[in-house]
Amino acid sequence: MPSPELPDYGAVFALGAIDGEMQQDGACERGGHTARTLVHAPDLRVLLVVMKAGSRIAKHRANESAVIHAVSGHVLLRLPDTTVELSAGHLLALAPGLQHDVEAAVDSAFVLTLGWHDRQ
Repeated sequence: MPSPELPDYGAVFALGAIDGEMQQDGACERGGHTARTLVHAPDLRVLLVVMKAGSRIAKHRANESAVIHAVSGHVLLRLPDTTVELSAGHLLALAPGLQHDVEAAVDSAFVLTLGWHDRQ
């Protein structure tokens, strides 16, 4: 597995293989979800989040713009005024500061991409 630091030439990730590995991880079994940082750059964060069916990530918000791209399964994002359903291959862009929670309808994985500015 490559380091989360982005090398000069870029990085390639086998999301299906990482998803499968993470689904079997004890952390996912115990907590219902787990995440792995794929890219950690001064202006960008990319994580793979894996969730077991029925698990939920409680209400939260990101100060940055965010993109959620469903890799497998089916997740529900509850936003202030609506619920968005994302199945594999669908992508949702979220404005900064938008409160939401995430629930996995079935075992699921999604890539979370955050615009980022290092805070010192």
